[in-house]
Amino acid sequence: MKRIYPDHTYGPLPRSGCWWDETCEAPEWPIFDALPAVDVAIIGAGFTGLSAALHLAESGVSVAVLDAQQPGWGASGRNGGFCCIGGSKLSEDKLAKIYGADTAQEFHQAEMDAVTLVARLLKRLNIDADTHSDGETQFAHRARDVESLRRRAETVARIYNVEPRFIEQQDLASNGMDGSFFGALTNPFGFALNPRKYVVGLARAAAKAGAKLFANSPVSKISPVGGGYQLTINGRMLRSEKVVVATNGYSCEDLPDWLRGRYLPTQSNVIVTRPLTEEELKTQGWTTLQMSYDTRNLLHYFRLMPDRRFLFGMRGGFQSSASADARAARRNRADFEAMFPAWKHVESPYSWSGMVCLSRNLTPYVGPVPEMPGVYAGLAYHGNGVAMGSYAGKKLAELVLGTGKVPAVLATPMKKFPLGTARRAVMLPLYAGYTLADL
Repeated sequence: MKRIYPDHTYGPLPRSGCWWDETCEAPEWPIFDALPAVDVAIIGAGFTGLSAALHLAESGVSVAVLDAQQPGWGASGRNGGFCCIGGSKLSEDKLAKIYGADTAQEFHQAEMDAVTLVARLLKRLNIDADTHSDGETQFAHRARDVESLRRRAETVARIYNVEPRFIEQQDLASNGMDGSFFGALTNPFGFALNPRKYVVGLARAAAKAGAKLFANSPVSKISPVGGGYQLTINGRMLRSEKVVVATNGYSCEDLPDWLRGRYLPTQSNVIVTRPLTEEELKTQGWTTLQMSYDTRNLLHYFRLMPDRRFLFGMRGGFQSSASADARAARRNRADFEAMFPAWKHVESPYSWSGMVCLSRNLTPYVGPVPEMPGVYAGLAYHGNGVAMGSYAGKKLAELVLGTGKVPAVLATPMKKFPLGTARRAVMLPLYAGYTLADL
């Protein structure tokens, strides 16, 4: 298994302070031991792999899901819990320019379908994931961002067929959104959730439908054998007719070899406070349950949760070590205090990090692995994997079954980053530029 980050990234320390782990017990999944053959082997038990497993198992397909750690251990069990439109880092205008208006609109429909899919799964599978928030709200962190937000309201209304709401600066406080912002735009489509409760519920449902889930079962090799494939897992073998690779930001360079250089993980960092009192909420003037983010390139994302804890996260970082994690946590806490100064005294006992996955195309990929018939991959959700990862899993299941079509943007082949395993260096000057542009 060849990876571009040090072993620390894939170990227990980055997620050791994850609040979500305190909220939901997970089943003890077995280690892979002996299973002669299945129709489909799925590598990775996050939103994508579990969604694919659920939809395949419900169609009568025999499925084995193999995770190097535990189902939901990666980004799916440690993200900010934003189920919203997204998946691409390209603007709506850029998407239309590159792919054409109709193809871009097909992708935007997929974004909405992804959110709807999660809502339907939660209801159908009876998963209580502490959902809240009427869509998502973006805040102008500078005065000059206000006009671009106003223009974006028109774009959102046209593309997503919703009625966005622009909130003037003077009206933020009366909406429970008091802070150092210059205005805000609410897109009413989407909701927030507890990602661990969702991913654990998805795993239980997949198992109930007949999928076999295995933990601490890293796949080290995929070999073509007799029209299908043989997977090597902890020195044991599993035969499978088809394979789905759903490892996203925790992917390997050689699983399969085609992935080498085509994905780029980057860190995202989160803190969660203790429960805030009503007096503390009133003092800061923040009482809204809206999931929120700002207009920075390296954005902050934040929300008050139903239990009155406050979640605050930020993008950025291509280093991974104990010291790098500590620096990121300090920076995150400093930004939290700067944006919500009335809460400087409020403890944030939970702090963790995880990997977001980027592609050079700046769009997700859902499709076949070239030169490996029957092998498919879904990854690169650019920090919006709750909805898009779940949707990608369903689409991968349809590809395996031969029953569906993947939107053209998602089916576009992934380009390689330059510099191979050293490609993190490519992003350092770009992120430095983003930092300066956000001032």
